[in-house]
Amino acid sequence: MARVISVEAERFPIAGIFTISRGSKTEAEVITCTISENGHVGRGECVPYKRYGETMDGVRGAIEAMRDRIAGGIGRIALLDAMPAGAARNAIDCALWDLEAKINGNPVADLISPASLHRLETAYTLSLAEPEAMAKQARANADRPLLKVKIGGENDIACIRAVRQAAPESRLILDANEGWTDDNIVANLAFAAEQDIALIEQPLPAGRDGILRHIAHPVPLCADESVHEAKNLEALVGLYDAVNIKLDKSGGLTAALTLRDRARELGFGVMVGCMVGTSLAMAPAVLLAQGADFVDLDGPLLLARDRVPGLVYQGSLVSPPDRALWG
Repeated sequence: MARVISVEAERFPIAGIFTISRGSKTEAEVITCTISENGHVGRGECVPYKRYGETMDGVRGAIEAMRDRIAGGIGRIALLDAMPAGAARNAIDCALWDLEAKINGNPVADLISPASLHRLETAYTLSLAEPEAMAKQARANADRPLLKVKIGGENDIACIRAVRQAAPESRLILDANEGWTDDNIVANLAFAAEQDIALIEQPLPAGRDGILRHIAHPVPLCADESVHEAKNLEALVGLYDAVNIKLDKSGGLTAALTLRDRARELGFGVMVGCMVGTSLAMAPAVLLAQGADFVDLDGPLLLARDRVPGLVYQGSLVSPPDRALWG
């Protein structure tokens, strides 16, 4: 029997408002791809991202356009050449991984993780706001060992100071989402070092980050928007110290594994991150993140409602996915 694909747009409310330097959102908009074959069902979720020119309709259309190729049995490796990196390929790739696991009876983890799986400590994200509001968020989560702080506004130093004072024991990651400039980056980095920041994500806009090669890195810098696939990595040597791997950027788990391994070969630290999505989107990333230096897979923790069954979070520890969810 030929494989059958279905595509569904879904929305999950966020608990409150999630704000970064580029804007705010109150719900996670996701596309779910389901591929069925002989009674077996595989699922993959993606999050279209406007920053990369993606829309819900566009991503859904890109997946639908692969209907005949999927029915014909296209595999994950061939998919890499058939589609560009991005959310649409991610949904199909993860659905194929899940389907293969269901058909063969072998969990995905056995194929990609030679060591035993373990729970991961994930960052918890604080939304960009005024310093007082960010301090309130930090205070409410000060028992979490790792906080990710969205910055990239006009009051970054005040926000960083407020968060550090409210959560003095937590390790902090700053995520500027391309919001800093050549004029303020040196001062911001120096202040971040004073505040014992562990990592800074994408301080400058992708493609306009050449200055990073010529200034000191008192805090390690992590590429996010500047890296999508393994082929991007060599150009980032000397600019960044680590890379943030997201399935929606790389275009699926297959490409992300290659990206992770190549990043390590080139000496980059590895962070595995996510868009704001459900446990279905996080599940393959939890497997990818085994052994990562930093993990940021808190998407479901930011939602008012997640999928059932979902990932199991105990504080900031996330367990590997149950096969009833994915893989």
